[in-house]
Amino acid sequence: MLKWVHHSPLPKNHVTVVTTTQPSTKKGDKEVNAQQNVTQKTTHDQNQSDMLDVCTRKRFGGSDPRVATCRGKLQNRRSKLNQEINKELRLRAGAENLFKATTNRKLKETVALELSFVNSNLQLLKEQLAELNSSVELYQNADSEEPVMPMIPLGLKETKDIDFREPFKDFILEHYSEDGSHYEEAIADLMDTRQAMRTPTRDTPGIALLLRYYNQLYFIERRFFPPDRSLGIYFEWFDSLTGVPSCQRTVAFEKASVLFNAGALYTQLGARQDRRTARGLDQAVDSFLRAAGTFRYIHENFTNAPSMDLGPEMLEMLVQLMLAQARECLFEKLELQSRDSRDIDISLDLAQEAAQVAAVYADVHSLISREPVRDYVPESWVSLILVKREHHLAMAHKHCAVGLLERPVSEMRVETRLVLEHIQESDGKTQIDTTVPKDEQERKLLSRAHLREAQILHEESQRLQRMCRELKGKQALARVLKRAQDATFEEYNRVGDEDDFRELLDPPHILASTKFQLSLTHPDFGQHGVDDLFRSLGPVAIFSAKRHWTAPRLVQLQRGPGGEGFGFSVRGDAPVIVAAVDHNSLADLGGMKEGDFIVSIGDKDVKWASHDQVVRLIKQCGDSISLKLVTPMDRNYLKKPVKSNRHDKGSVSASSSSGVSSGQPSPAGSVTTAHVARRLPWNPFKKSGSQRDSRDLTFDNVILR
Repeated sequence: MLKWVHHSPLPKNHVTVVTTTQPSTKKGDKEVNAQQNVTQKTTHDQNQSDMLDVCTRKRFGGSDPRVATCRGKLQNRRSKLNQEINKELRLRAGAENLFKATTNRKLKETVALELSFVNSNLQLLKEQLAELNSSVELYQNADSEEPVMPMIPLGLKETKDIDFREPFKDFILEHYSEDGSHYEEAIADLMDTRQAMRTPTRDTPGIALLLRYYNQLYFIERRFFPPDRSLGIYFEWFDSLTGVPSCQRTVAFEKASVLFNAGALYTQLGARQDRRTARGLDQAVDSFLRAAGTFRYIHENFTNAPSMDLGPEMLEMLVQLMLAQARECLFEKLELQSRDSRDIDISLDLAQEAAQVAAVYADVHSLISREPVRDYVPESWVSLILVKREHHLAMAHKHCAVGLLERPVSEMRVETRLVLEHIQESDGKTQIDTTVPKDEQERKLLSRAHLREAQILHEESQRLQRMCRELKGKQALARVLKRAQDATFEEYNRVGDEDDFRELLDPPHILASTKFQLSLTHPDFGQHGVDDLFRSLGPVAIFSAKRHWTAPRLVQLQRGPGGEGFGFSVRGDAPVIVAAVDHNSLADLGGMKEGDFIVSIGDKDVKWASHDQVVRLIKQCGDSISLKLVTPMDRNYLKKPVKSNRHDKGSVSASSSSGVSSGQPSPAGSVTTAHVARRLPWNPFKKSGSQRDSRDLTFDNVILR
């Protein structure tokens, strides 16, 4: 478990500003000195605030939003645009209300004119935000000299600060009957974690920070958010693509937004990998599969989200887009591994894999073209998906042609002929009906037809790139497409000239197929376990916001000279429950009731104590005992179980002590339960020798309201 309490030392360059003023008798000098003191004090306070922010980021893992990186600048611009869009939306809402309320014709004309200005500003701001979302090259690997096909990453959702101090302290006093000031450090840790989570670093620790905060929300939701009323805490998040703010009271919206940022961060990690190496491609595949798994987890566990980027249609499209990009990286790795030794069989496999990439991008295009996703995503995304579809179709025809040119017909194996027959499909009308060449002339004819089709598809991909305003200036994309076209043209010229009327026919279609199965990788919450910041309130399954109990009351029992017992027995662990109270005993006369929780014995808190520990403390009290008890208002879940668990420990206390201890358990779930989930393998290139199990925290399927 992570230790959250850690005090970071001040930076080494910490400077304490000491201000001294010379005595002066003139009024003007006094005013000048006072102004200088105020200015220096303000600067000193600002410096201290900046240094505290730095310490907070170092402590919890967040990044400095003022760092002048391209990605940081882009995220800062997105944040500013979100604020401006929010301002314009409020102005538009006010103007619309005024337009509906007024009956003055002249005032209506003025308001209508203002509405037109506001709508124009909103359209301009959204276009600027769409242009930022199209800046995919900023997330790519900047160190690569050789151009690679750009990927589509996602920007992070922005949120506003939330002050939990007063609502949480008031709720602790009202609901838990404890002094909220004792939990100021825990509340500060929660707020610092949330502040650091807003600007995570683009690496594995950044993902860990988001998932730790998500796990902490498990406890926060149960401690402080009752289902029957609101604390006045609202979670406001901006849409990642439109900048439109959404606000909800439920923690489920906060959890879904945090997970979305984790998935978006995975997409950025996948886009930044060096895909010229096998290791970089492996990491890219891993990142995109984890992003797809995160979006699928949101889709399956959170519904009715107020923002479009958390809608089911959008999430399903994002899942398929990330799977397509993982499939593309897989194809690139297969090309890289076979670059030096590539025979006809490998070339035919590459042709099918390329056709599979084109097919999955075609599926993504069908999803992204539907309502309401079509009017939501940037136009550059749609164009880039079409470019990739045409590009990989061209690569499929090229690899098939290269395989045919690699070996004469007489040297082809029977297996190779079968593969050629099954990967190509001809309609027999506008296409060549030959899929397996019988002689050298048919072999060259078929290969030239595939190369000619590849050239046409390369030209189409470049045309689509030039037609999109955002993609037109992407030099890396243009170089990748041009280089692929030049390589295909060289292969076409190498075949030689042939005069045959059958060259007017198109080549057979290449059927999409793959030998590798990609599996989604869901978020592994168990690897990022956290300690409950408010653990001292008691076990979260009992002392939660949805449970109600009386205020703690003090019961003091004094045994007489006769040596009779106190007259009560206990059972269970964390917390220990009063199992039975004898009639007319000291416990009965003192006000103890069956089902009471023992929260303290003397000055020792026992909400987390085990059964044996409580019995031991009762015995140590001797003839006088002081207990603090609470009575739960919901008694249904305190019924004794029919069958006693044989694993539960039960002990019998001495007759001079509290009586008989039943040893029966407390209500189920007094500690966070966990289940074992099989971890999905991410590496599609080799079989996993052993798959280890990972423990995953159990989270409720909360419906957003």
